[in-house]
Amino acid sequence: MNNTISRDIPLGKKISHSRSYDPGQLFAVPRAGARSNLGIGKKLPFYGADLWNAYEISWLNQKGKPRVAMAGIYFPITSINIIESKSLKLYLNSFNQTCFDSSRDVAAAMKTDLCRVAMGNVAVSIILPPRFFLSKLTEPGGTCLDDQDVTIDQYNLCPDFLFSGGQRGSERLFSNLLRTNCPVTGQPDWATIVIDYTGRQIDHAGLLRYIVSFREHTGFHENCVEQIFVDITRRCTPEKLFVQACFTRRGGIDINPFRSSHAVVSENPRYPRQ
Repeated sequence: MNNTISRDIPLGKKISHSRSYDPGQLFAVPRAGARSNLGIGKKLPFYGADLWNAYEISWLNQKGKPRVAMAGIYFPITSINIIESKSLKLYLNSFNQTCFDSSRDVAAAMKTDLCRVAMGNVAVSIILPPRFFLSKLTEPGGTCLDDQDVTIDQYNLCPDFLFSGGQRGSERLFSNLLRTNCPVTGQPDWATIVIDYTGRQIDHAGLLRYIVSFREHTGFHENCVEQIFVDITRRCTPEKLFVQACFTRRGGIDINPFRSSHAVVSENPRYPRQ
């Protein structure tokens, strides 16, 4: 377990569920510790955001009738904190038996609370049932790294696998083999990772071995994506680089951080395992 993580963190503990709206359920984890371990200071070497999708949103209208929705939550990478995922789940559950006038009021409450705890300009969008059909599955596109016939025997993080030196060009690569582990519970987290870059060709076998080397690594989703971005940047020196990991759902929430060498807007894709 990462010794910088507070013992007060709710993940992995039995927690009492609030039966009414309770912003006190939210728990902040500072970004600074993991970034310091990567040699990242106040000046960030990337652009990006953390895109969260919550599929189990519900509250009561003023007549006591339940409403359901999904939510898209955008955390800027400049926020001081990330939100621990179980605490967000407990917080969202606290809306279930609370009356609100409208979905706008629900979104406004979430935005206020998340901005306060994350200490950043968080954006919240509530998606009502008539628009659920817009949440369609897509494929990553590009070249899949997973079909390579390679021998792998390293499952602890190893940036030494990364190198480039081929012809200059642009590639979009992806893998479904990224597994990381929760730094609190040790439970595995699964993701599809997309790497889009311009520069000297990155060795595909080495890149796949590097991705698989996260298999025993512990870290929050956001920290792992920043680790990958920094390692590829330092080892392969691409001219442009985009990295996004789209993690599978846990507790009705999926987390999809992306980091980029240049300003870009991710379309918040939903891949088949999500």
